Amino acid sequence: MFETIKQHNPLTNTVFINKHADLVEQCKRGESKAQYELYKHYSKAMFSVCMRILNHVGEAEDVLQESFIDAFAKIGDFRQQATFGVWLKQIVVNKAINHLRSRKVELVNIDDYSSGGEEYELADYTENDSYNEEHTKLEVERIRRAMEQLPEGFRVVLSLYLFEGYDHEEIGNILGINETTSRTQYMRAKKRLLEIIGRQMF
Repeated sequence: MFETIKQHNPLTNTVFINKHADLVEQCKRGESKAQYELYKHYSKAMFSVCMRILNHVGEAEDVLQESFIDAFAKIGDFRQQATFGVWLKQIVVNKAINHLRSRKVELVNIDDYSSGGEEYELADYTENDSYNEEHTKLEVERIRRAMEQLPEGFRVVLSLYLFEGYDHEEIGNILGINETTSRTQYMRAKKRLLEIIGRQMF
């Protein structure tokens, strides 16, 4: 059984619950079975992170494998100041961003963008609908398809903020831009996304 450990970080007053502390310790001893178990547990979620950033199945698979190889090589440096999943996602995001840069992709498109259309929020499409699971699945799929149509720079900033949970200061550090640029790109990306979603509805 997995060991559950509550860890308290006195600097942030945050409690981390590490459900895989035993597997991590086994990996530090070089046990391949433990590595495989961690891979099985996290690979699906980490592949989704890669896809949201790279939007290419083959490249996402390559980055995923490279990330796990890197994580297991550096696992001795993991001090459990956060959960293993959070630590691993940082590696995955950095690998994916570096892969985009190797493609010579401009991660932040600074061209002015305006549509003259109405301003919407994502919630506008659902706030008047009664909740049902099938409707929610359709909305998630619609957003996923719309994300695939965004320019690289828009998609990366939107993904990091909306799905991966980074704030604009952190996104700025990751992409090498300032916080204001990240905020501006997020607003532009959200506006473009909502327009794409609007077109899909008709």
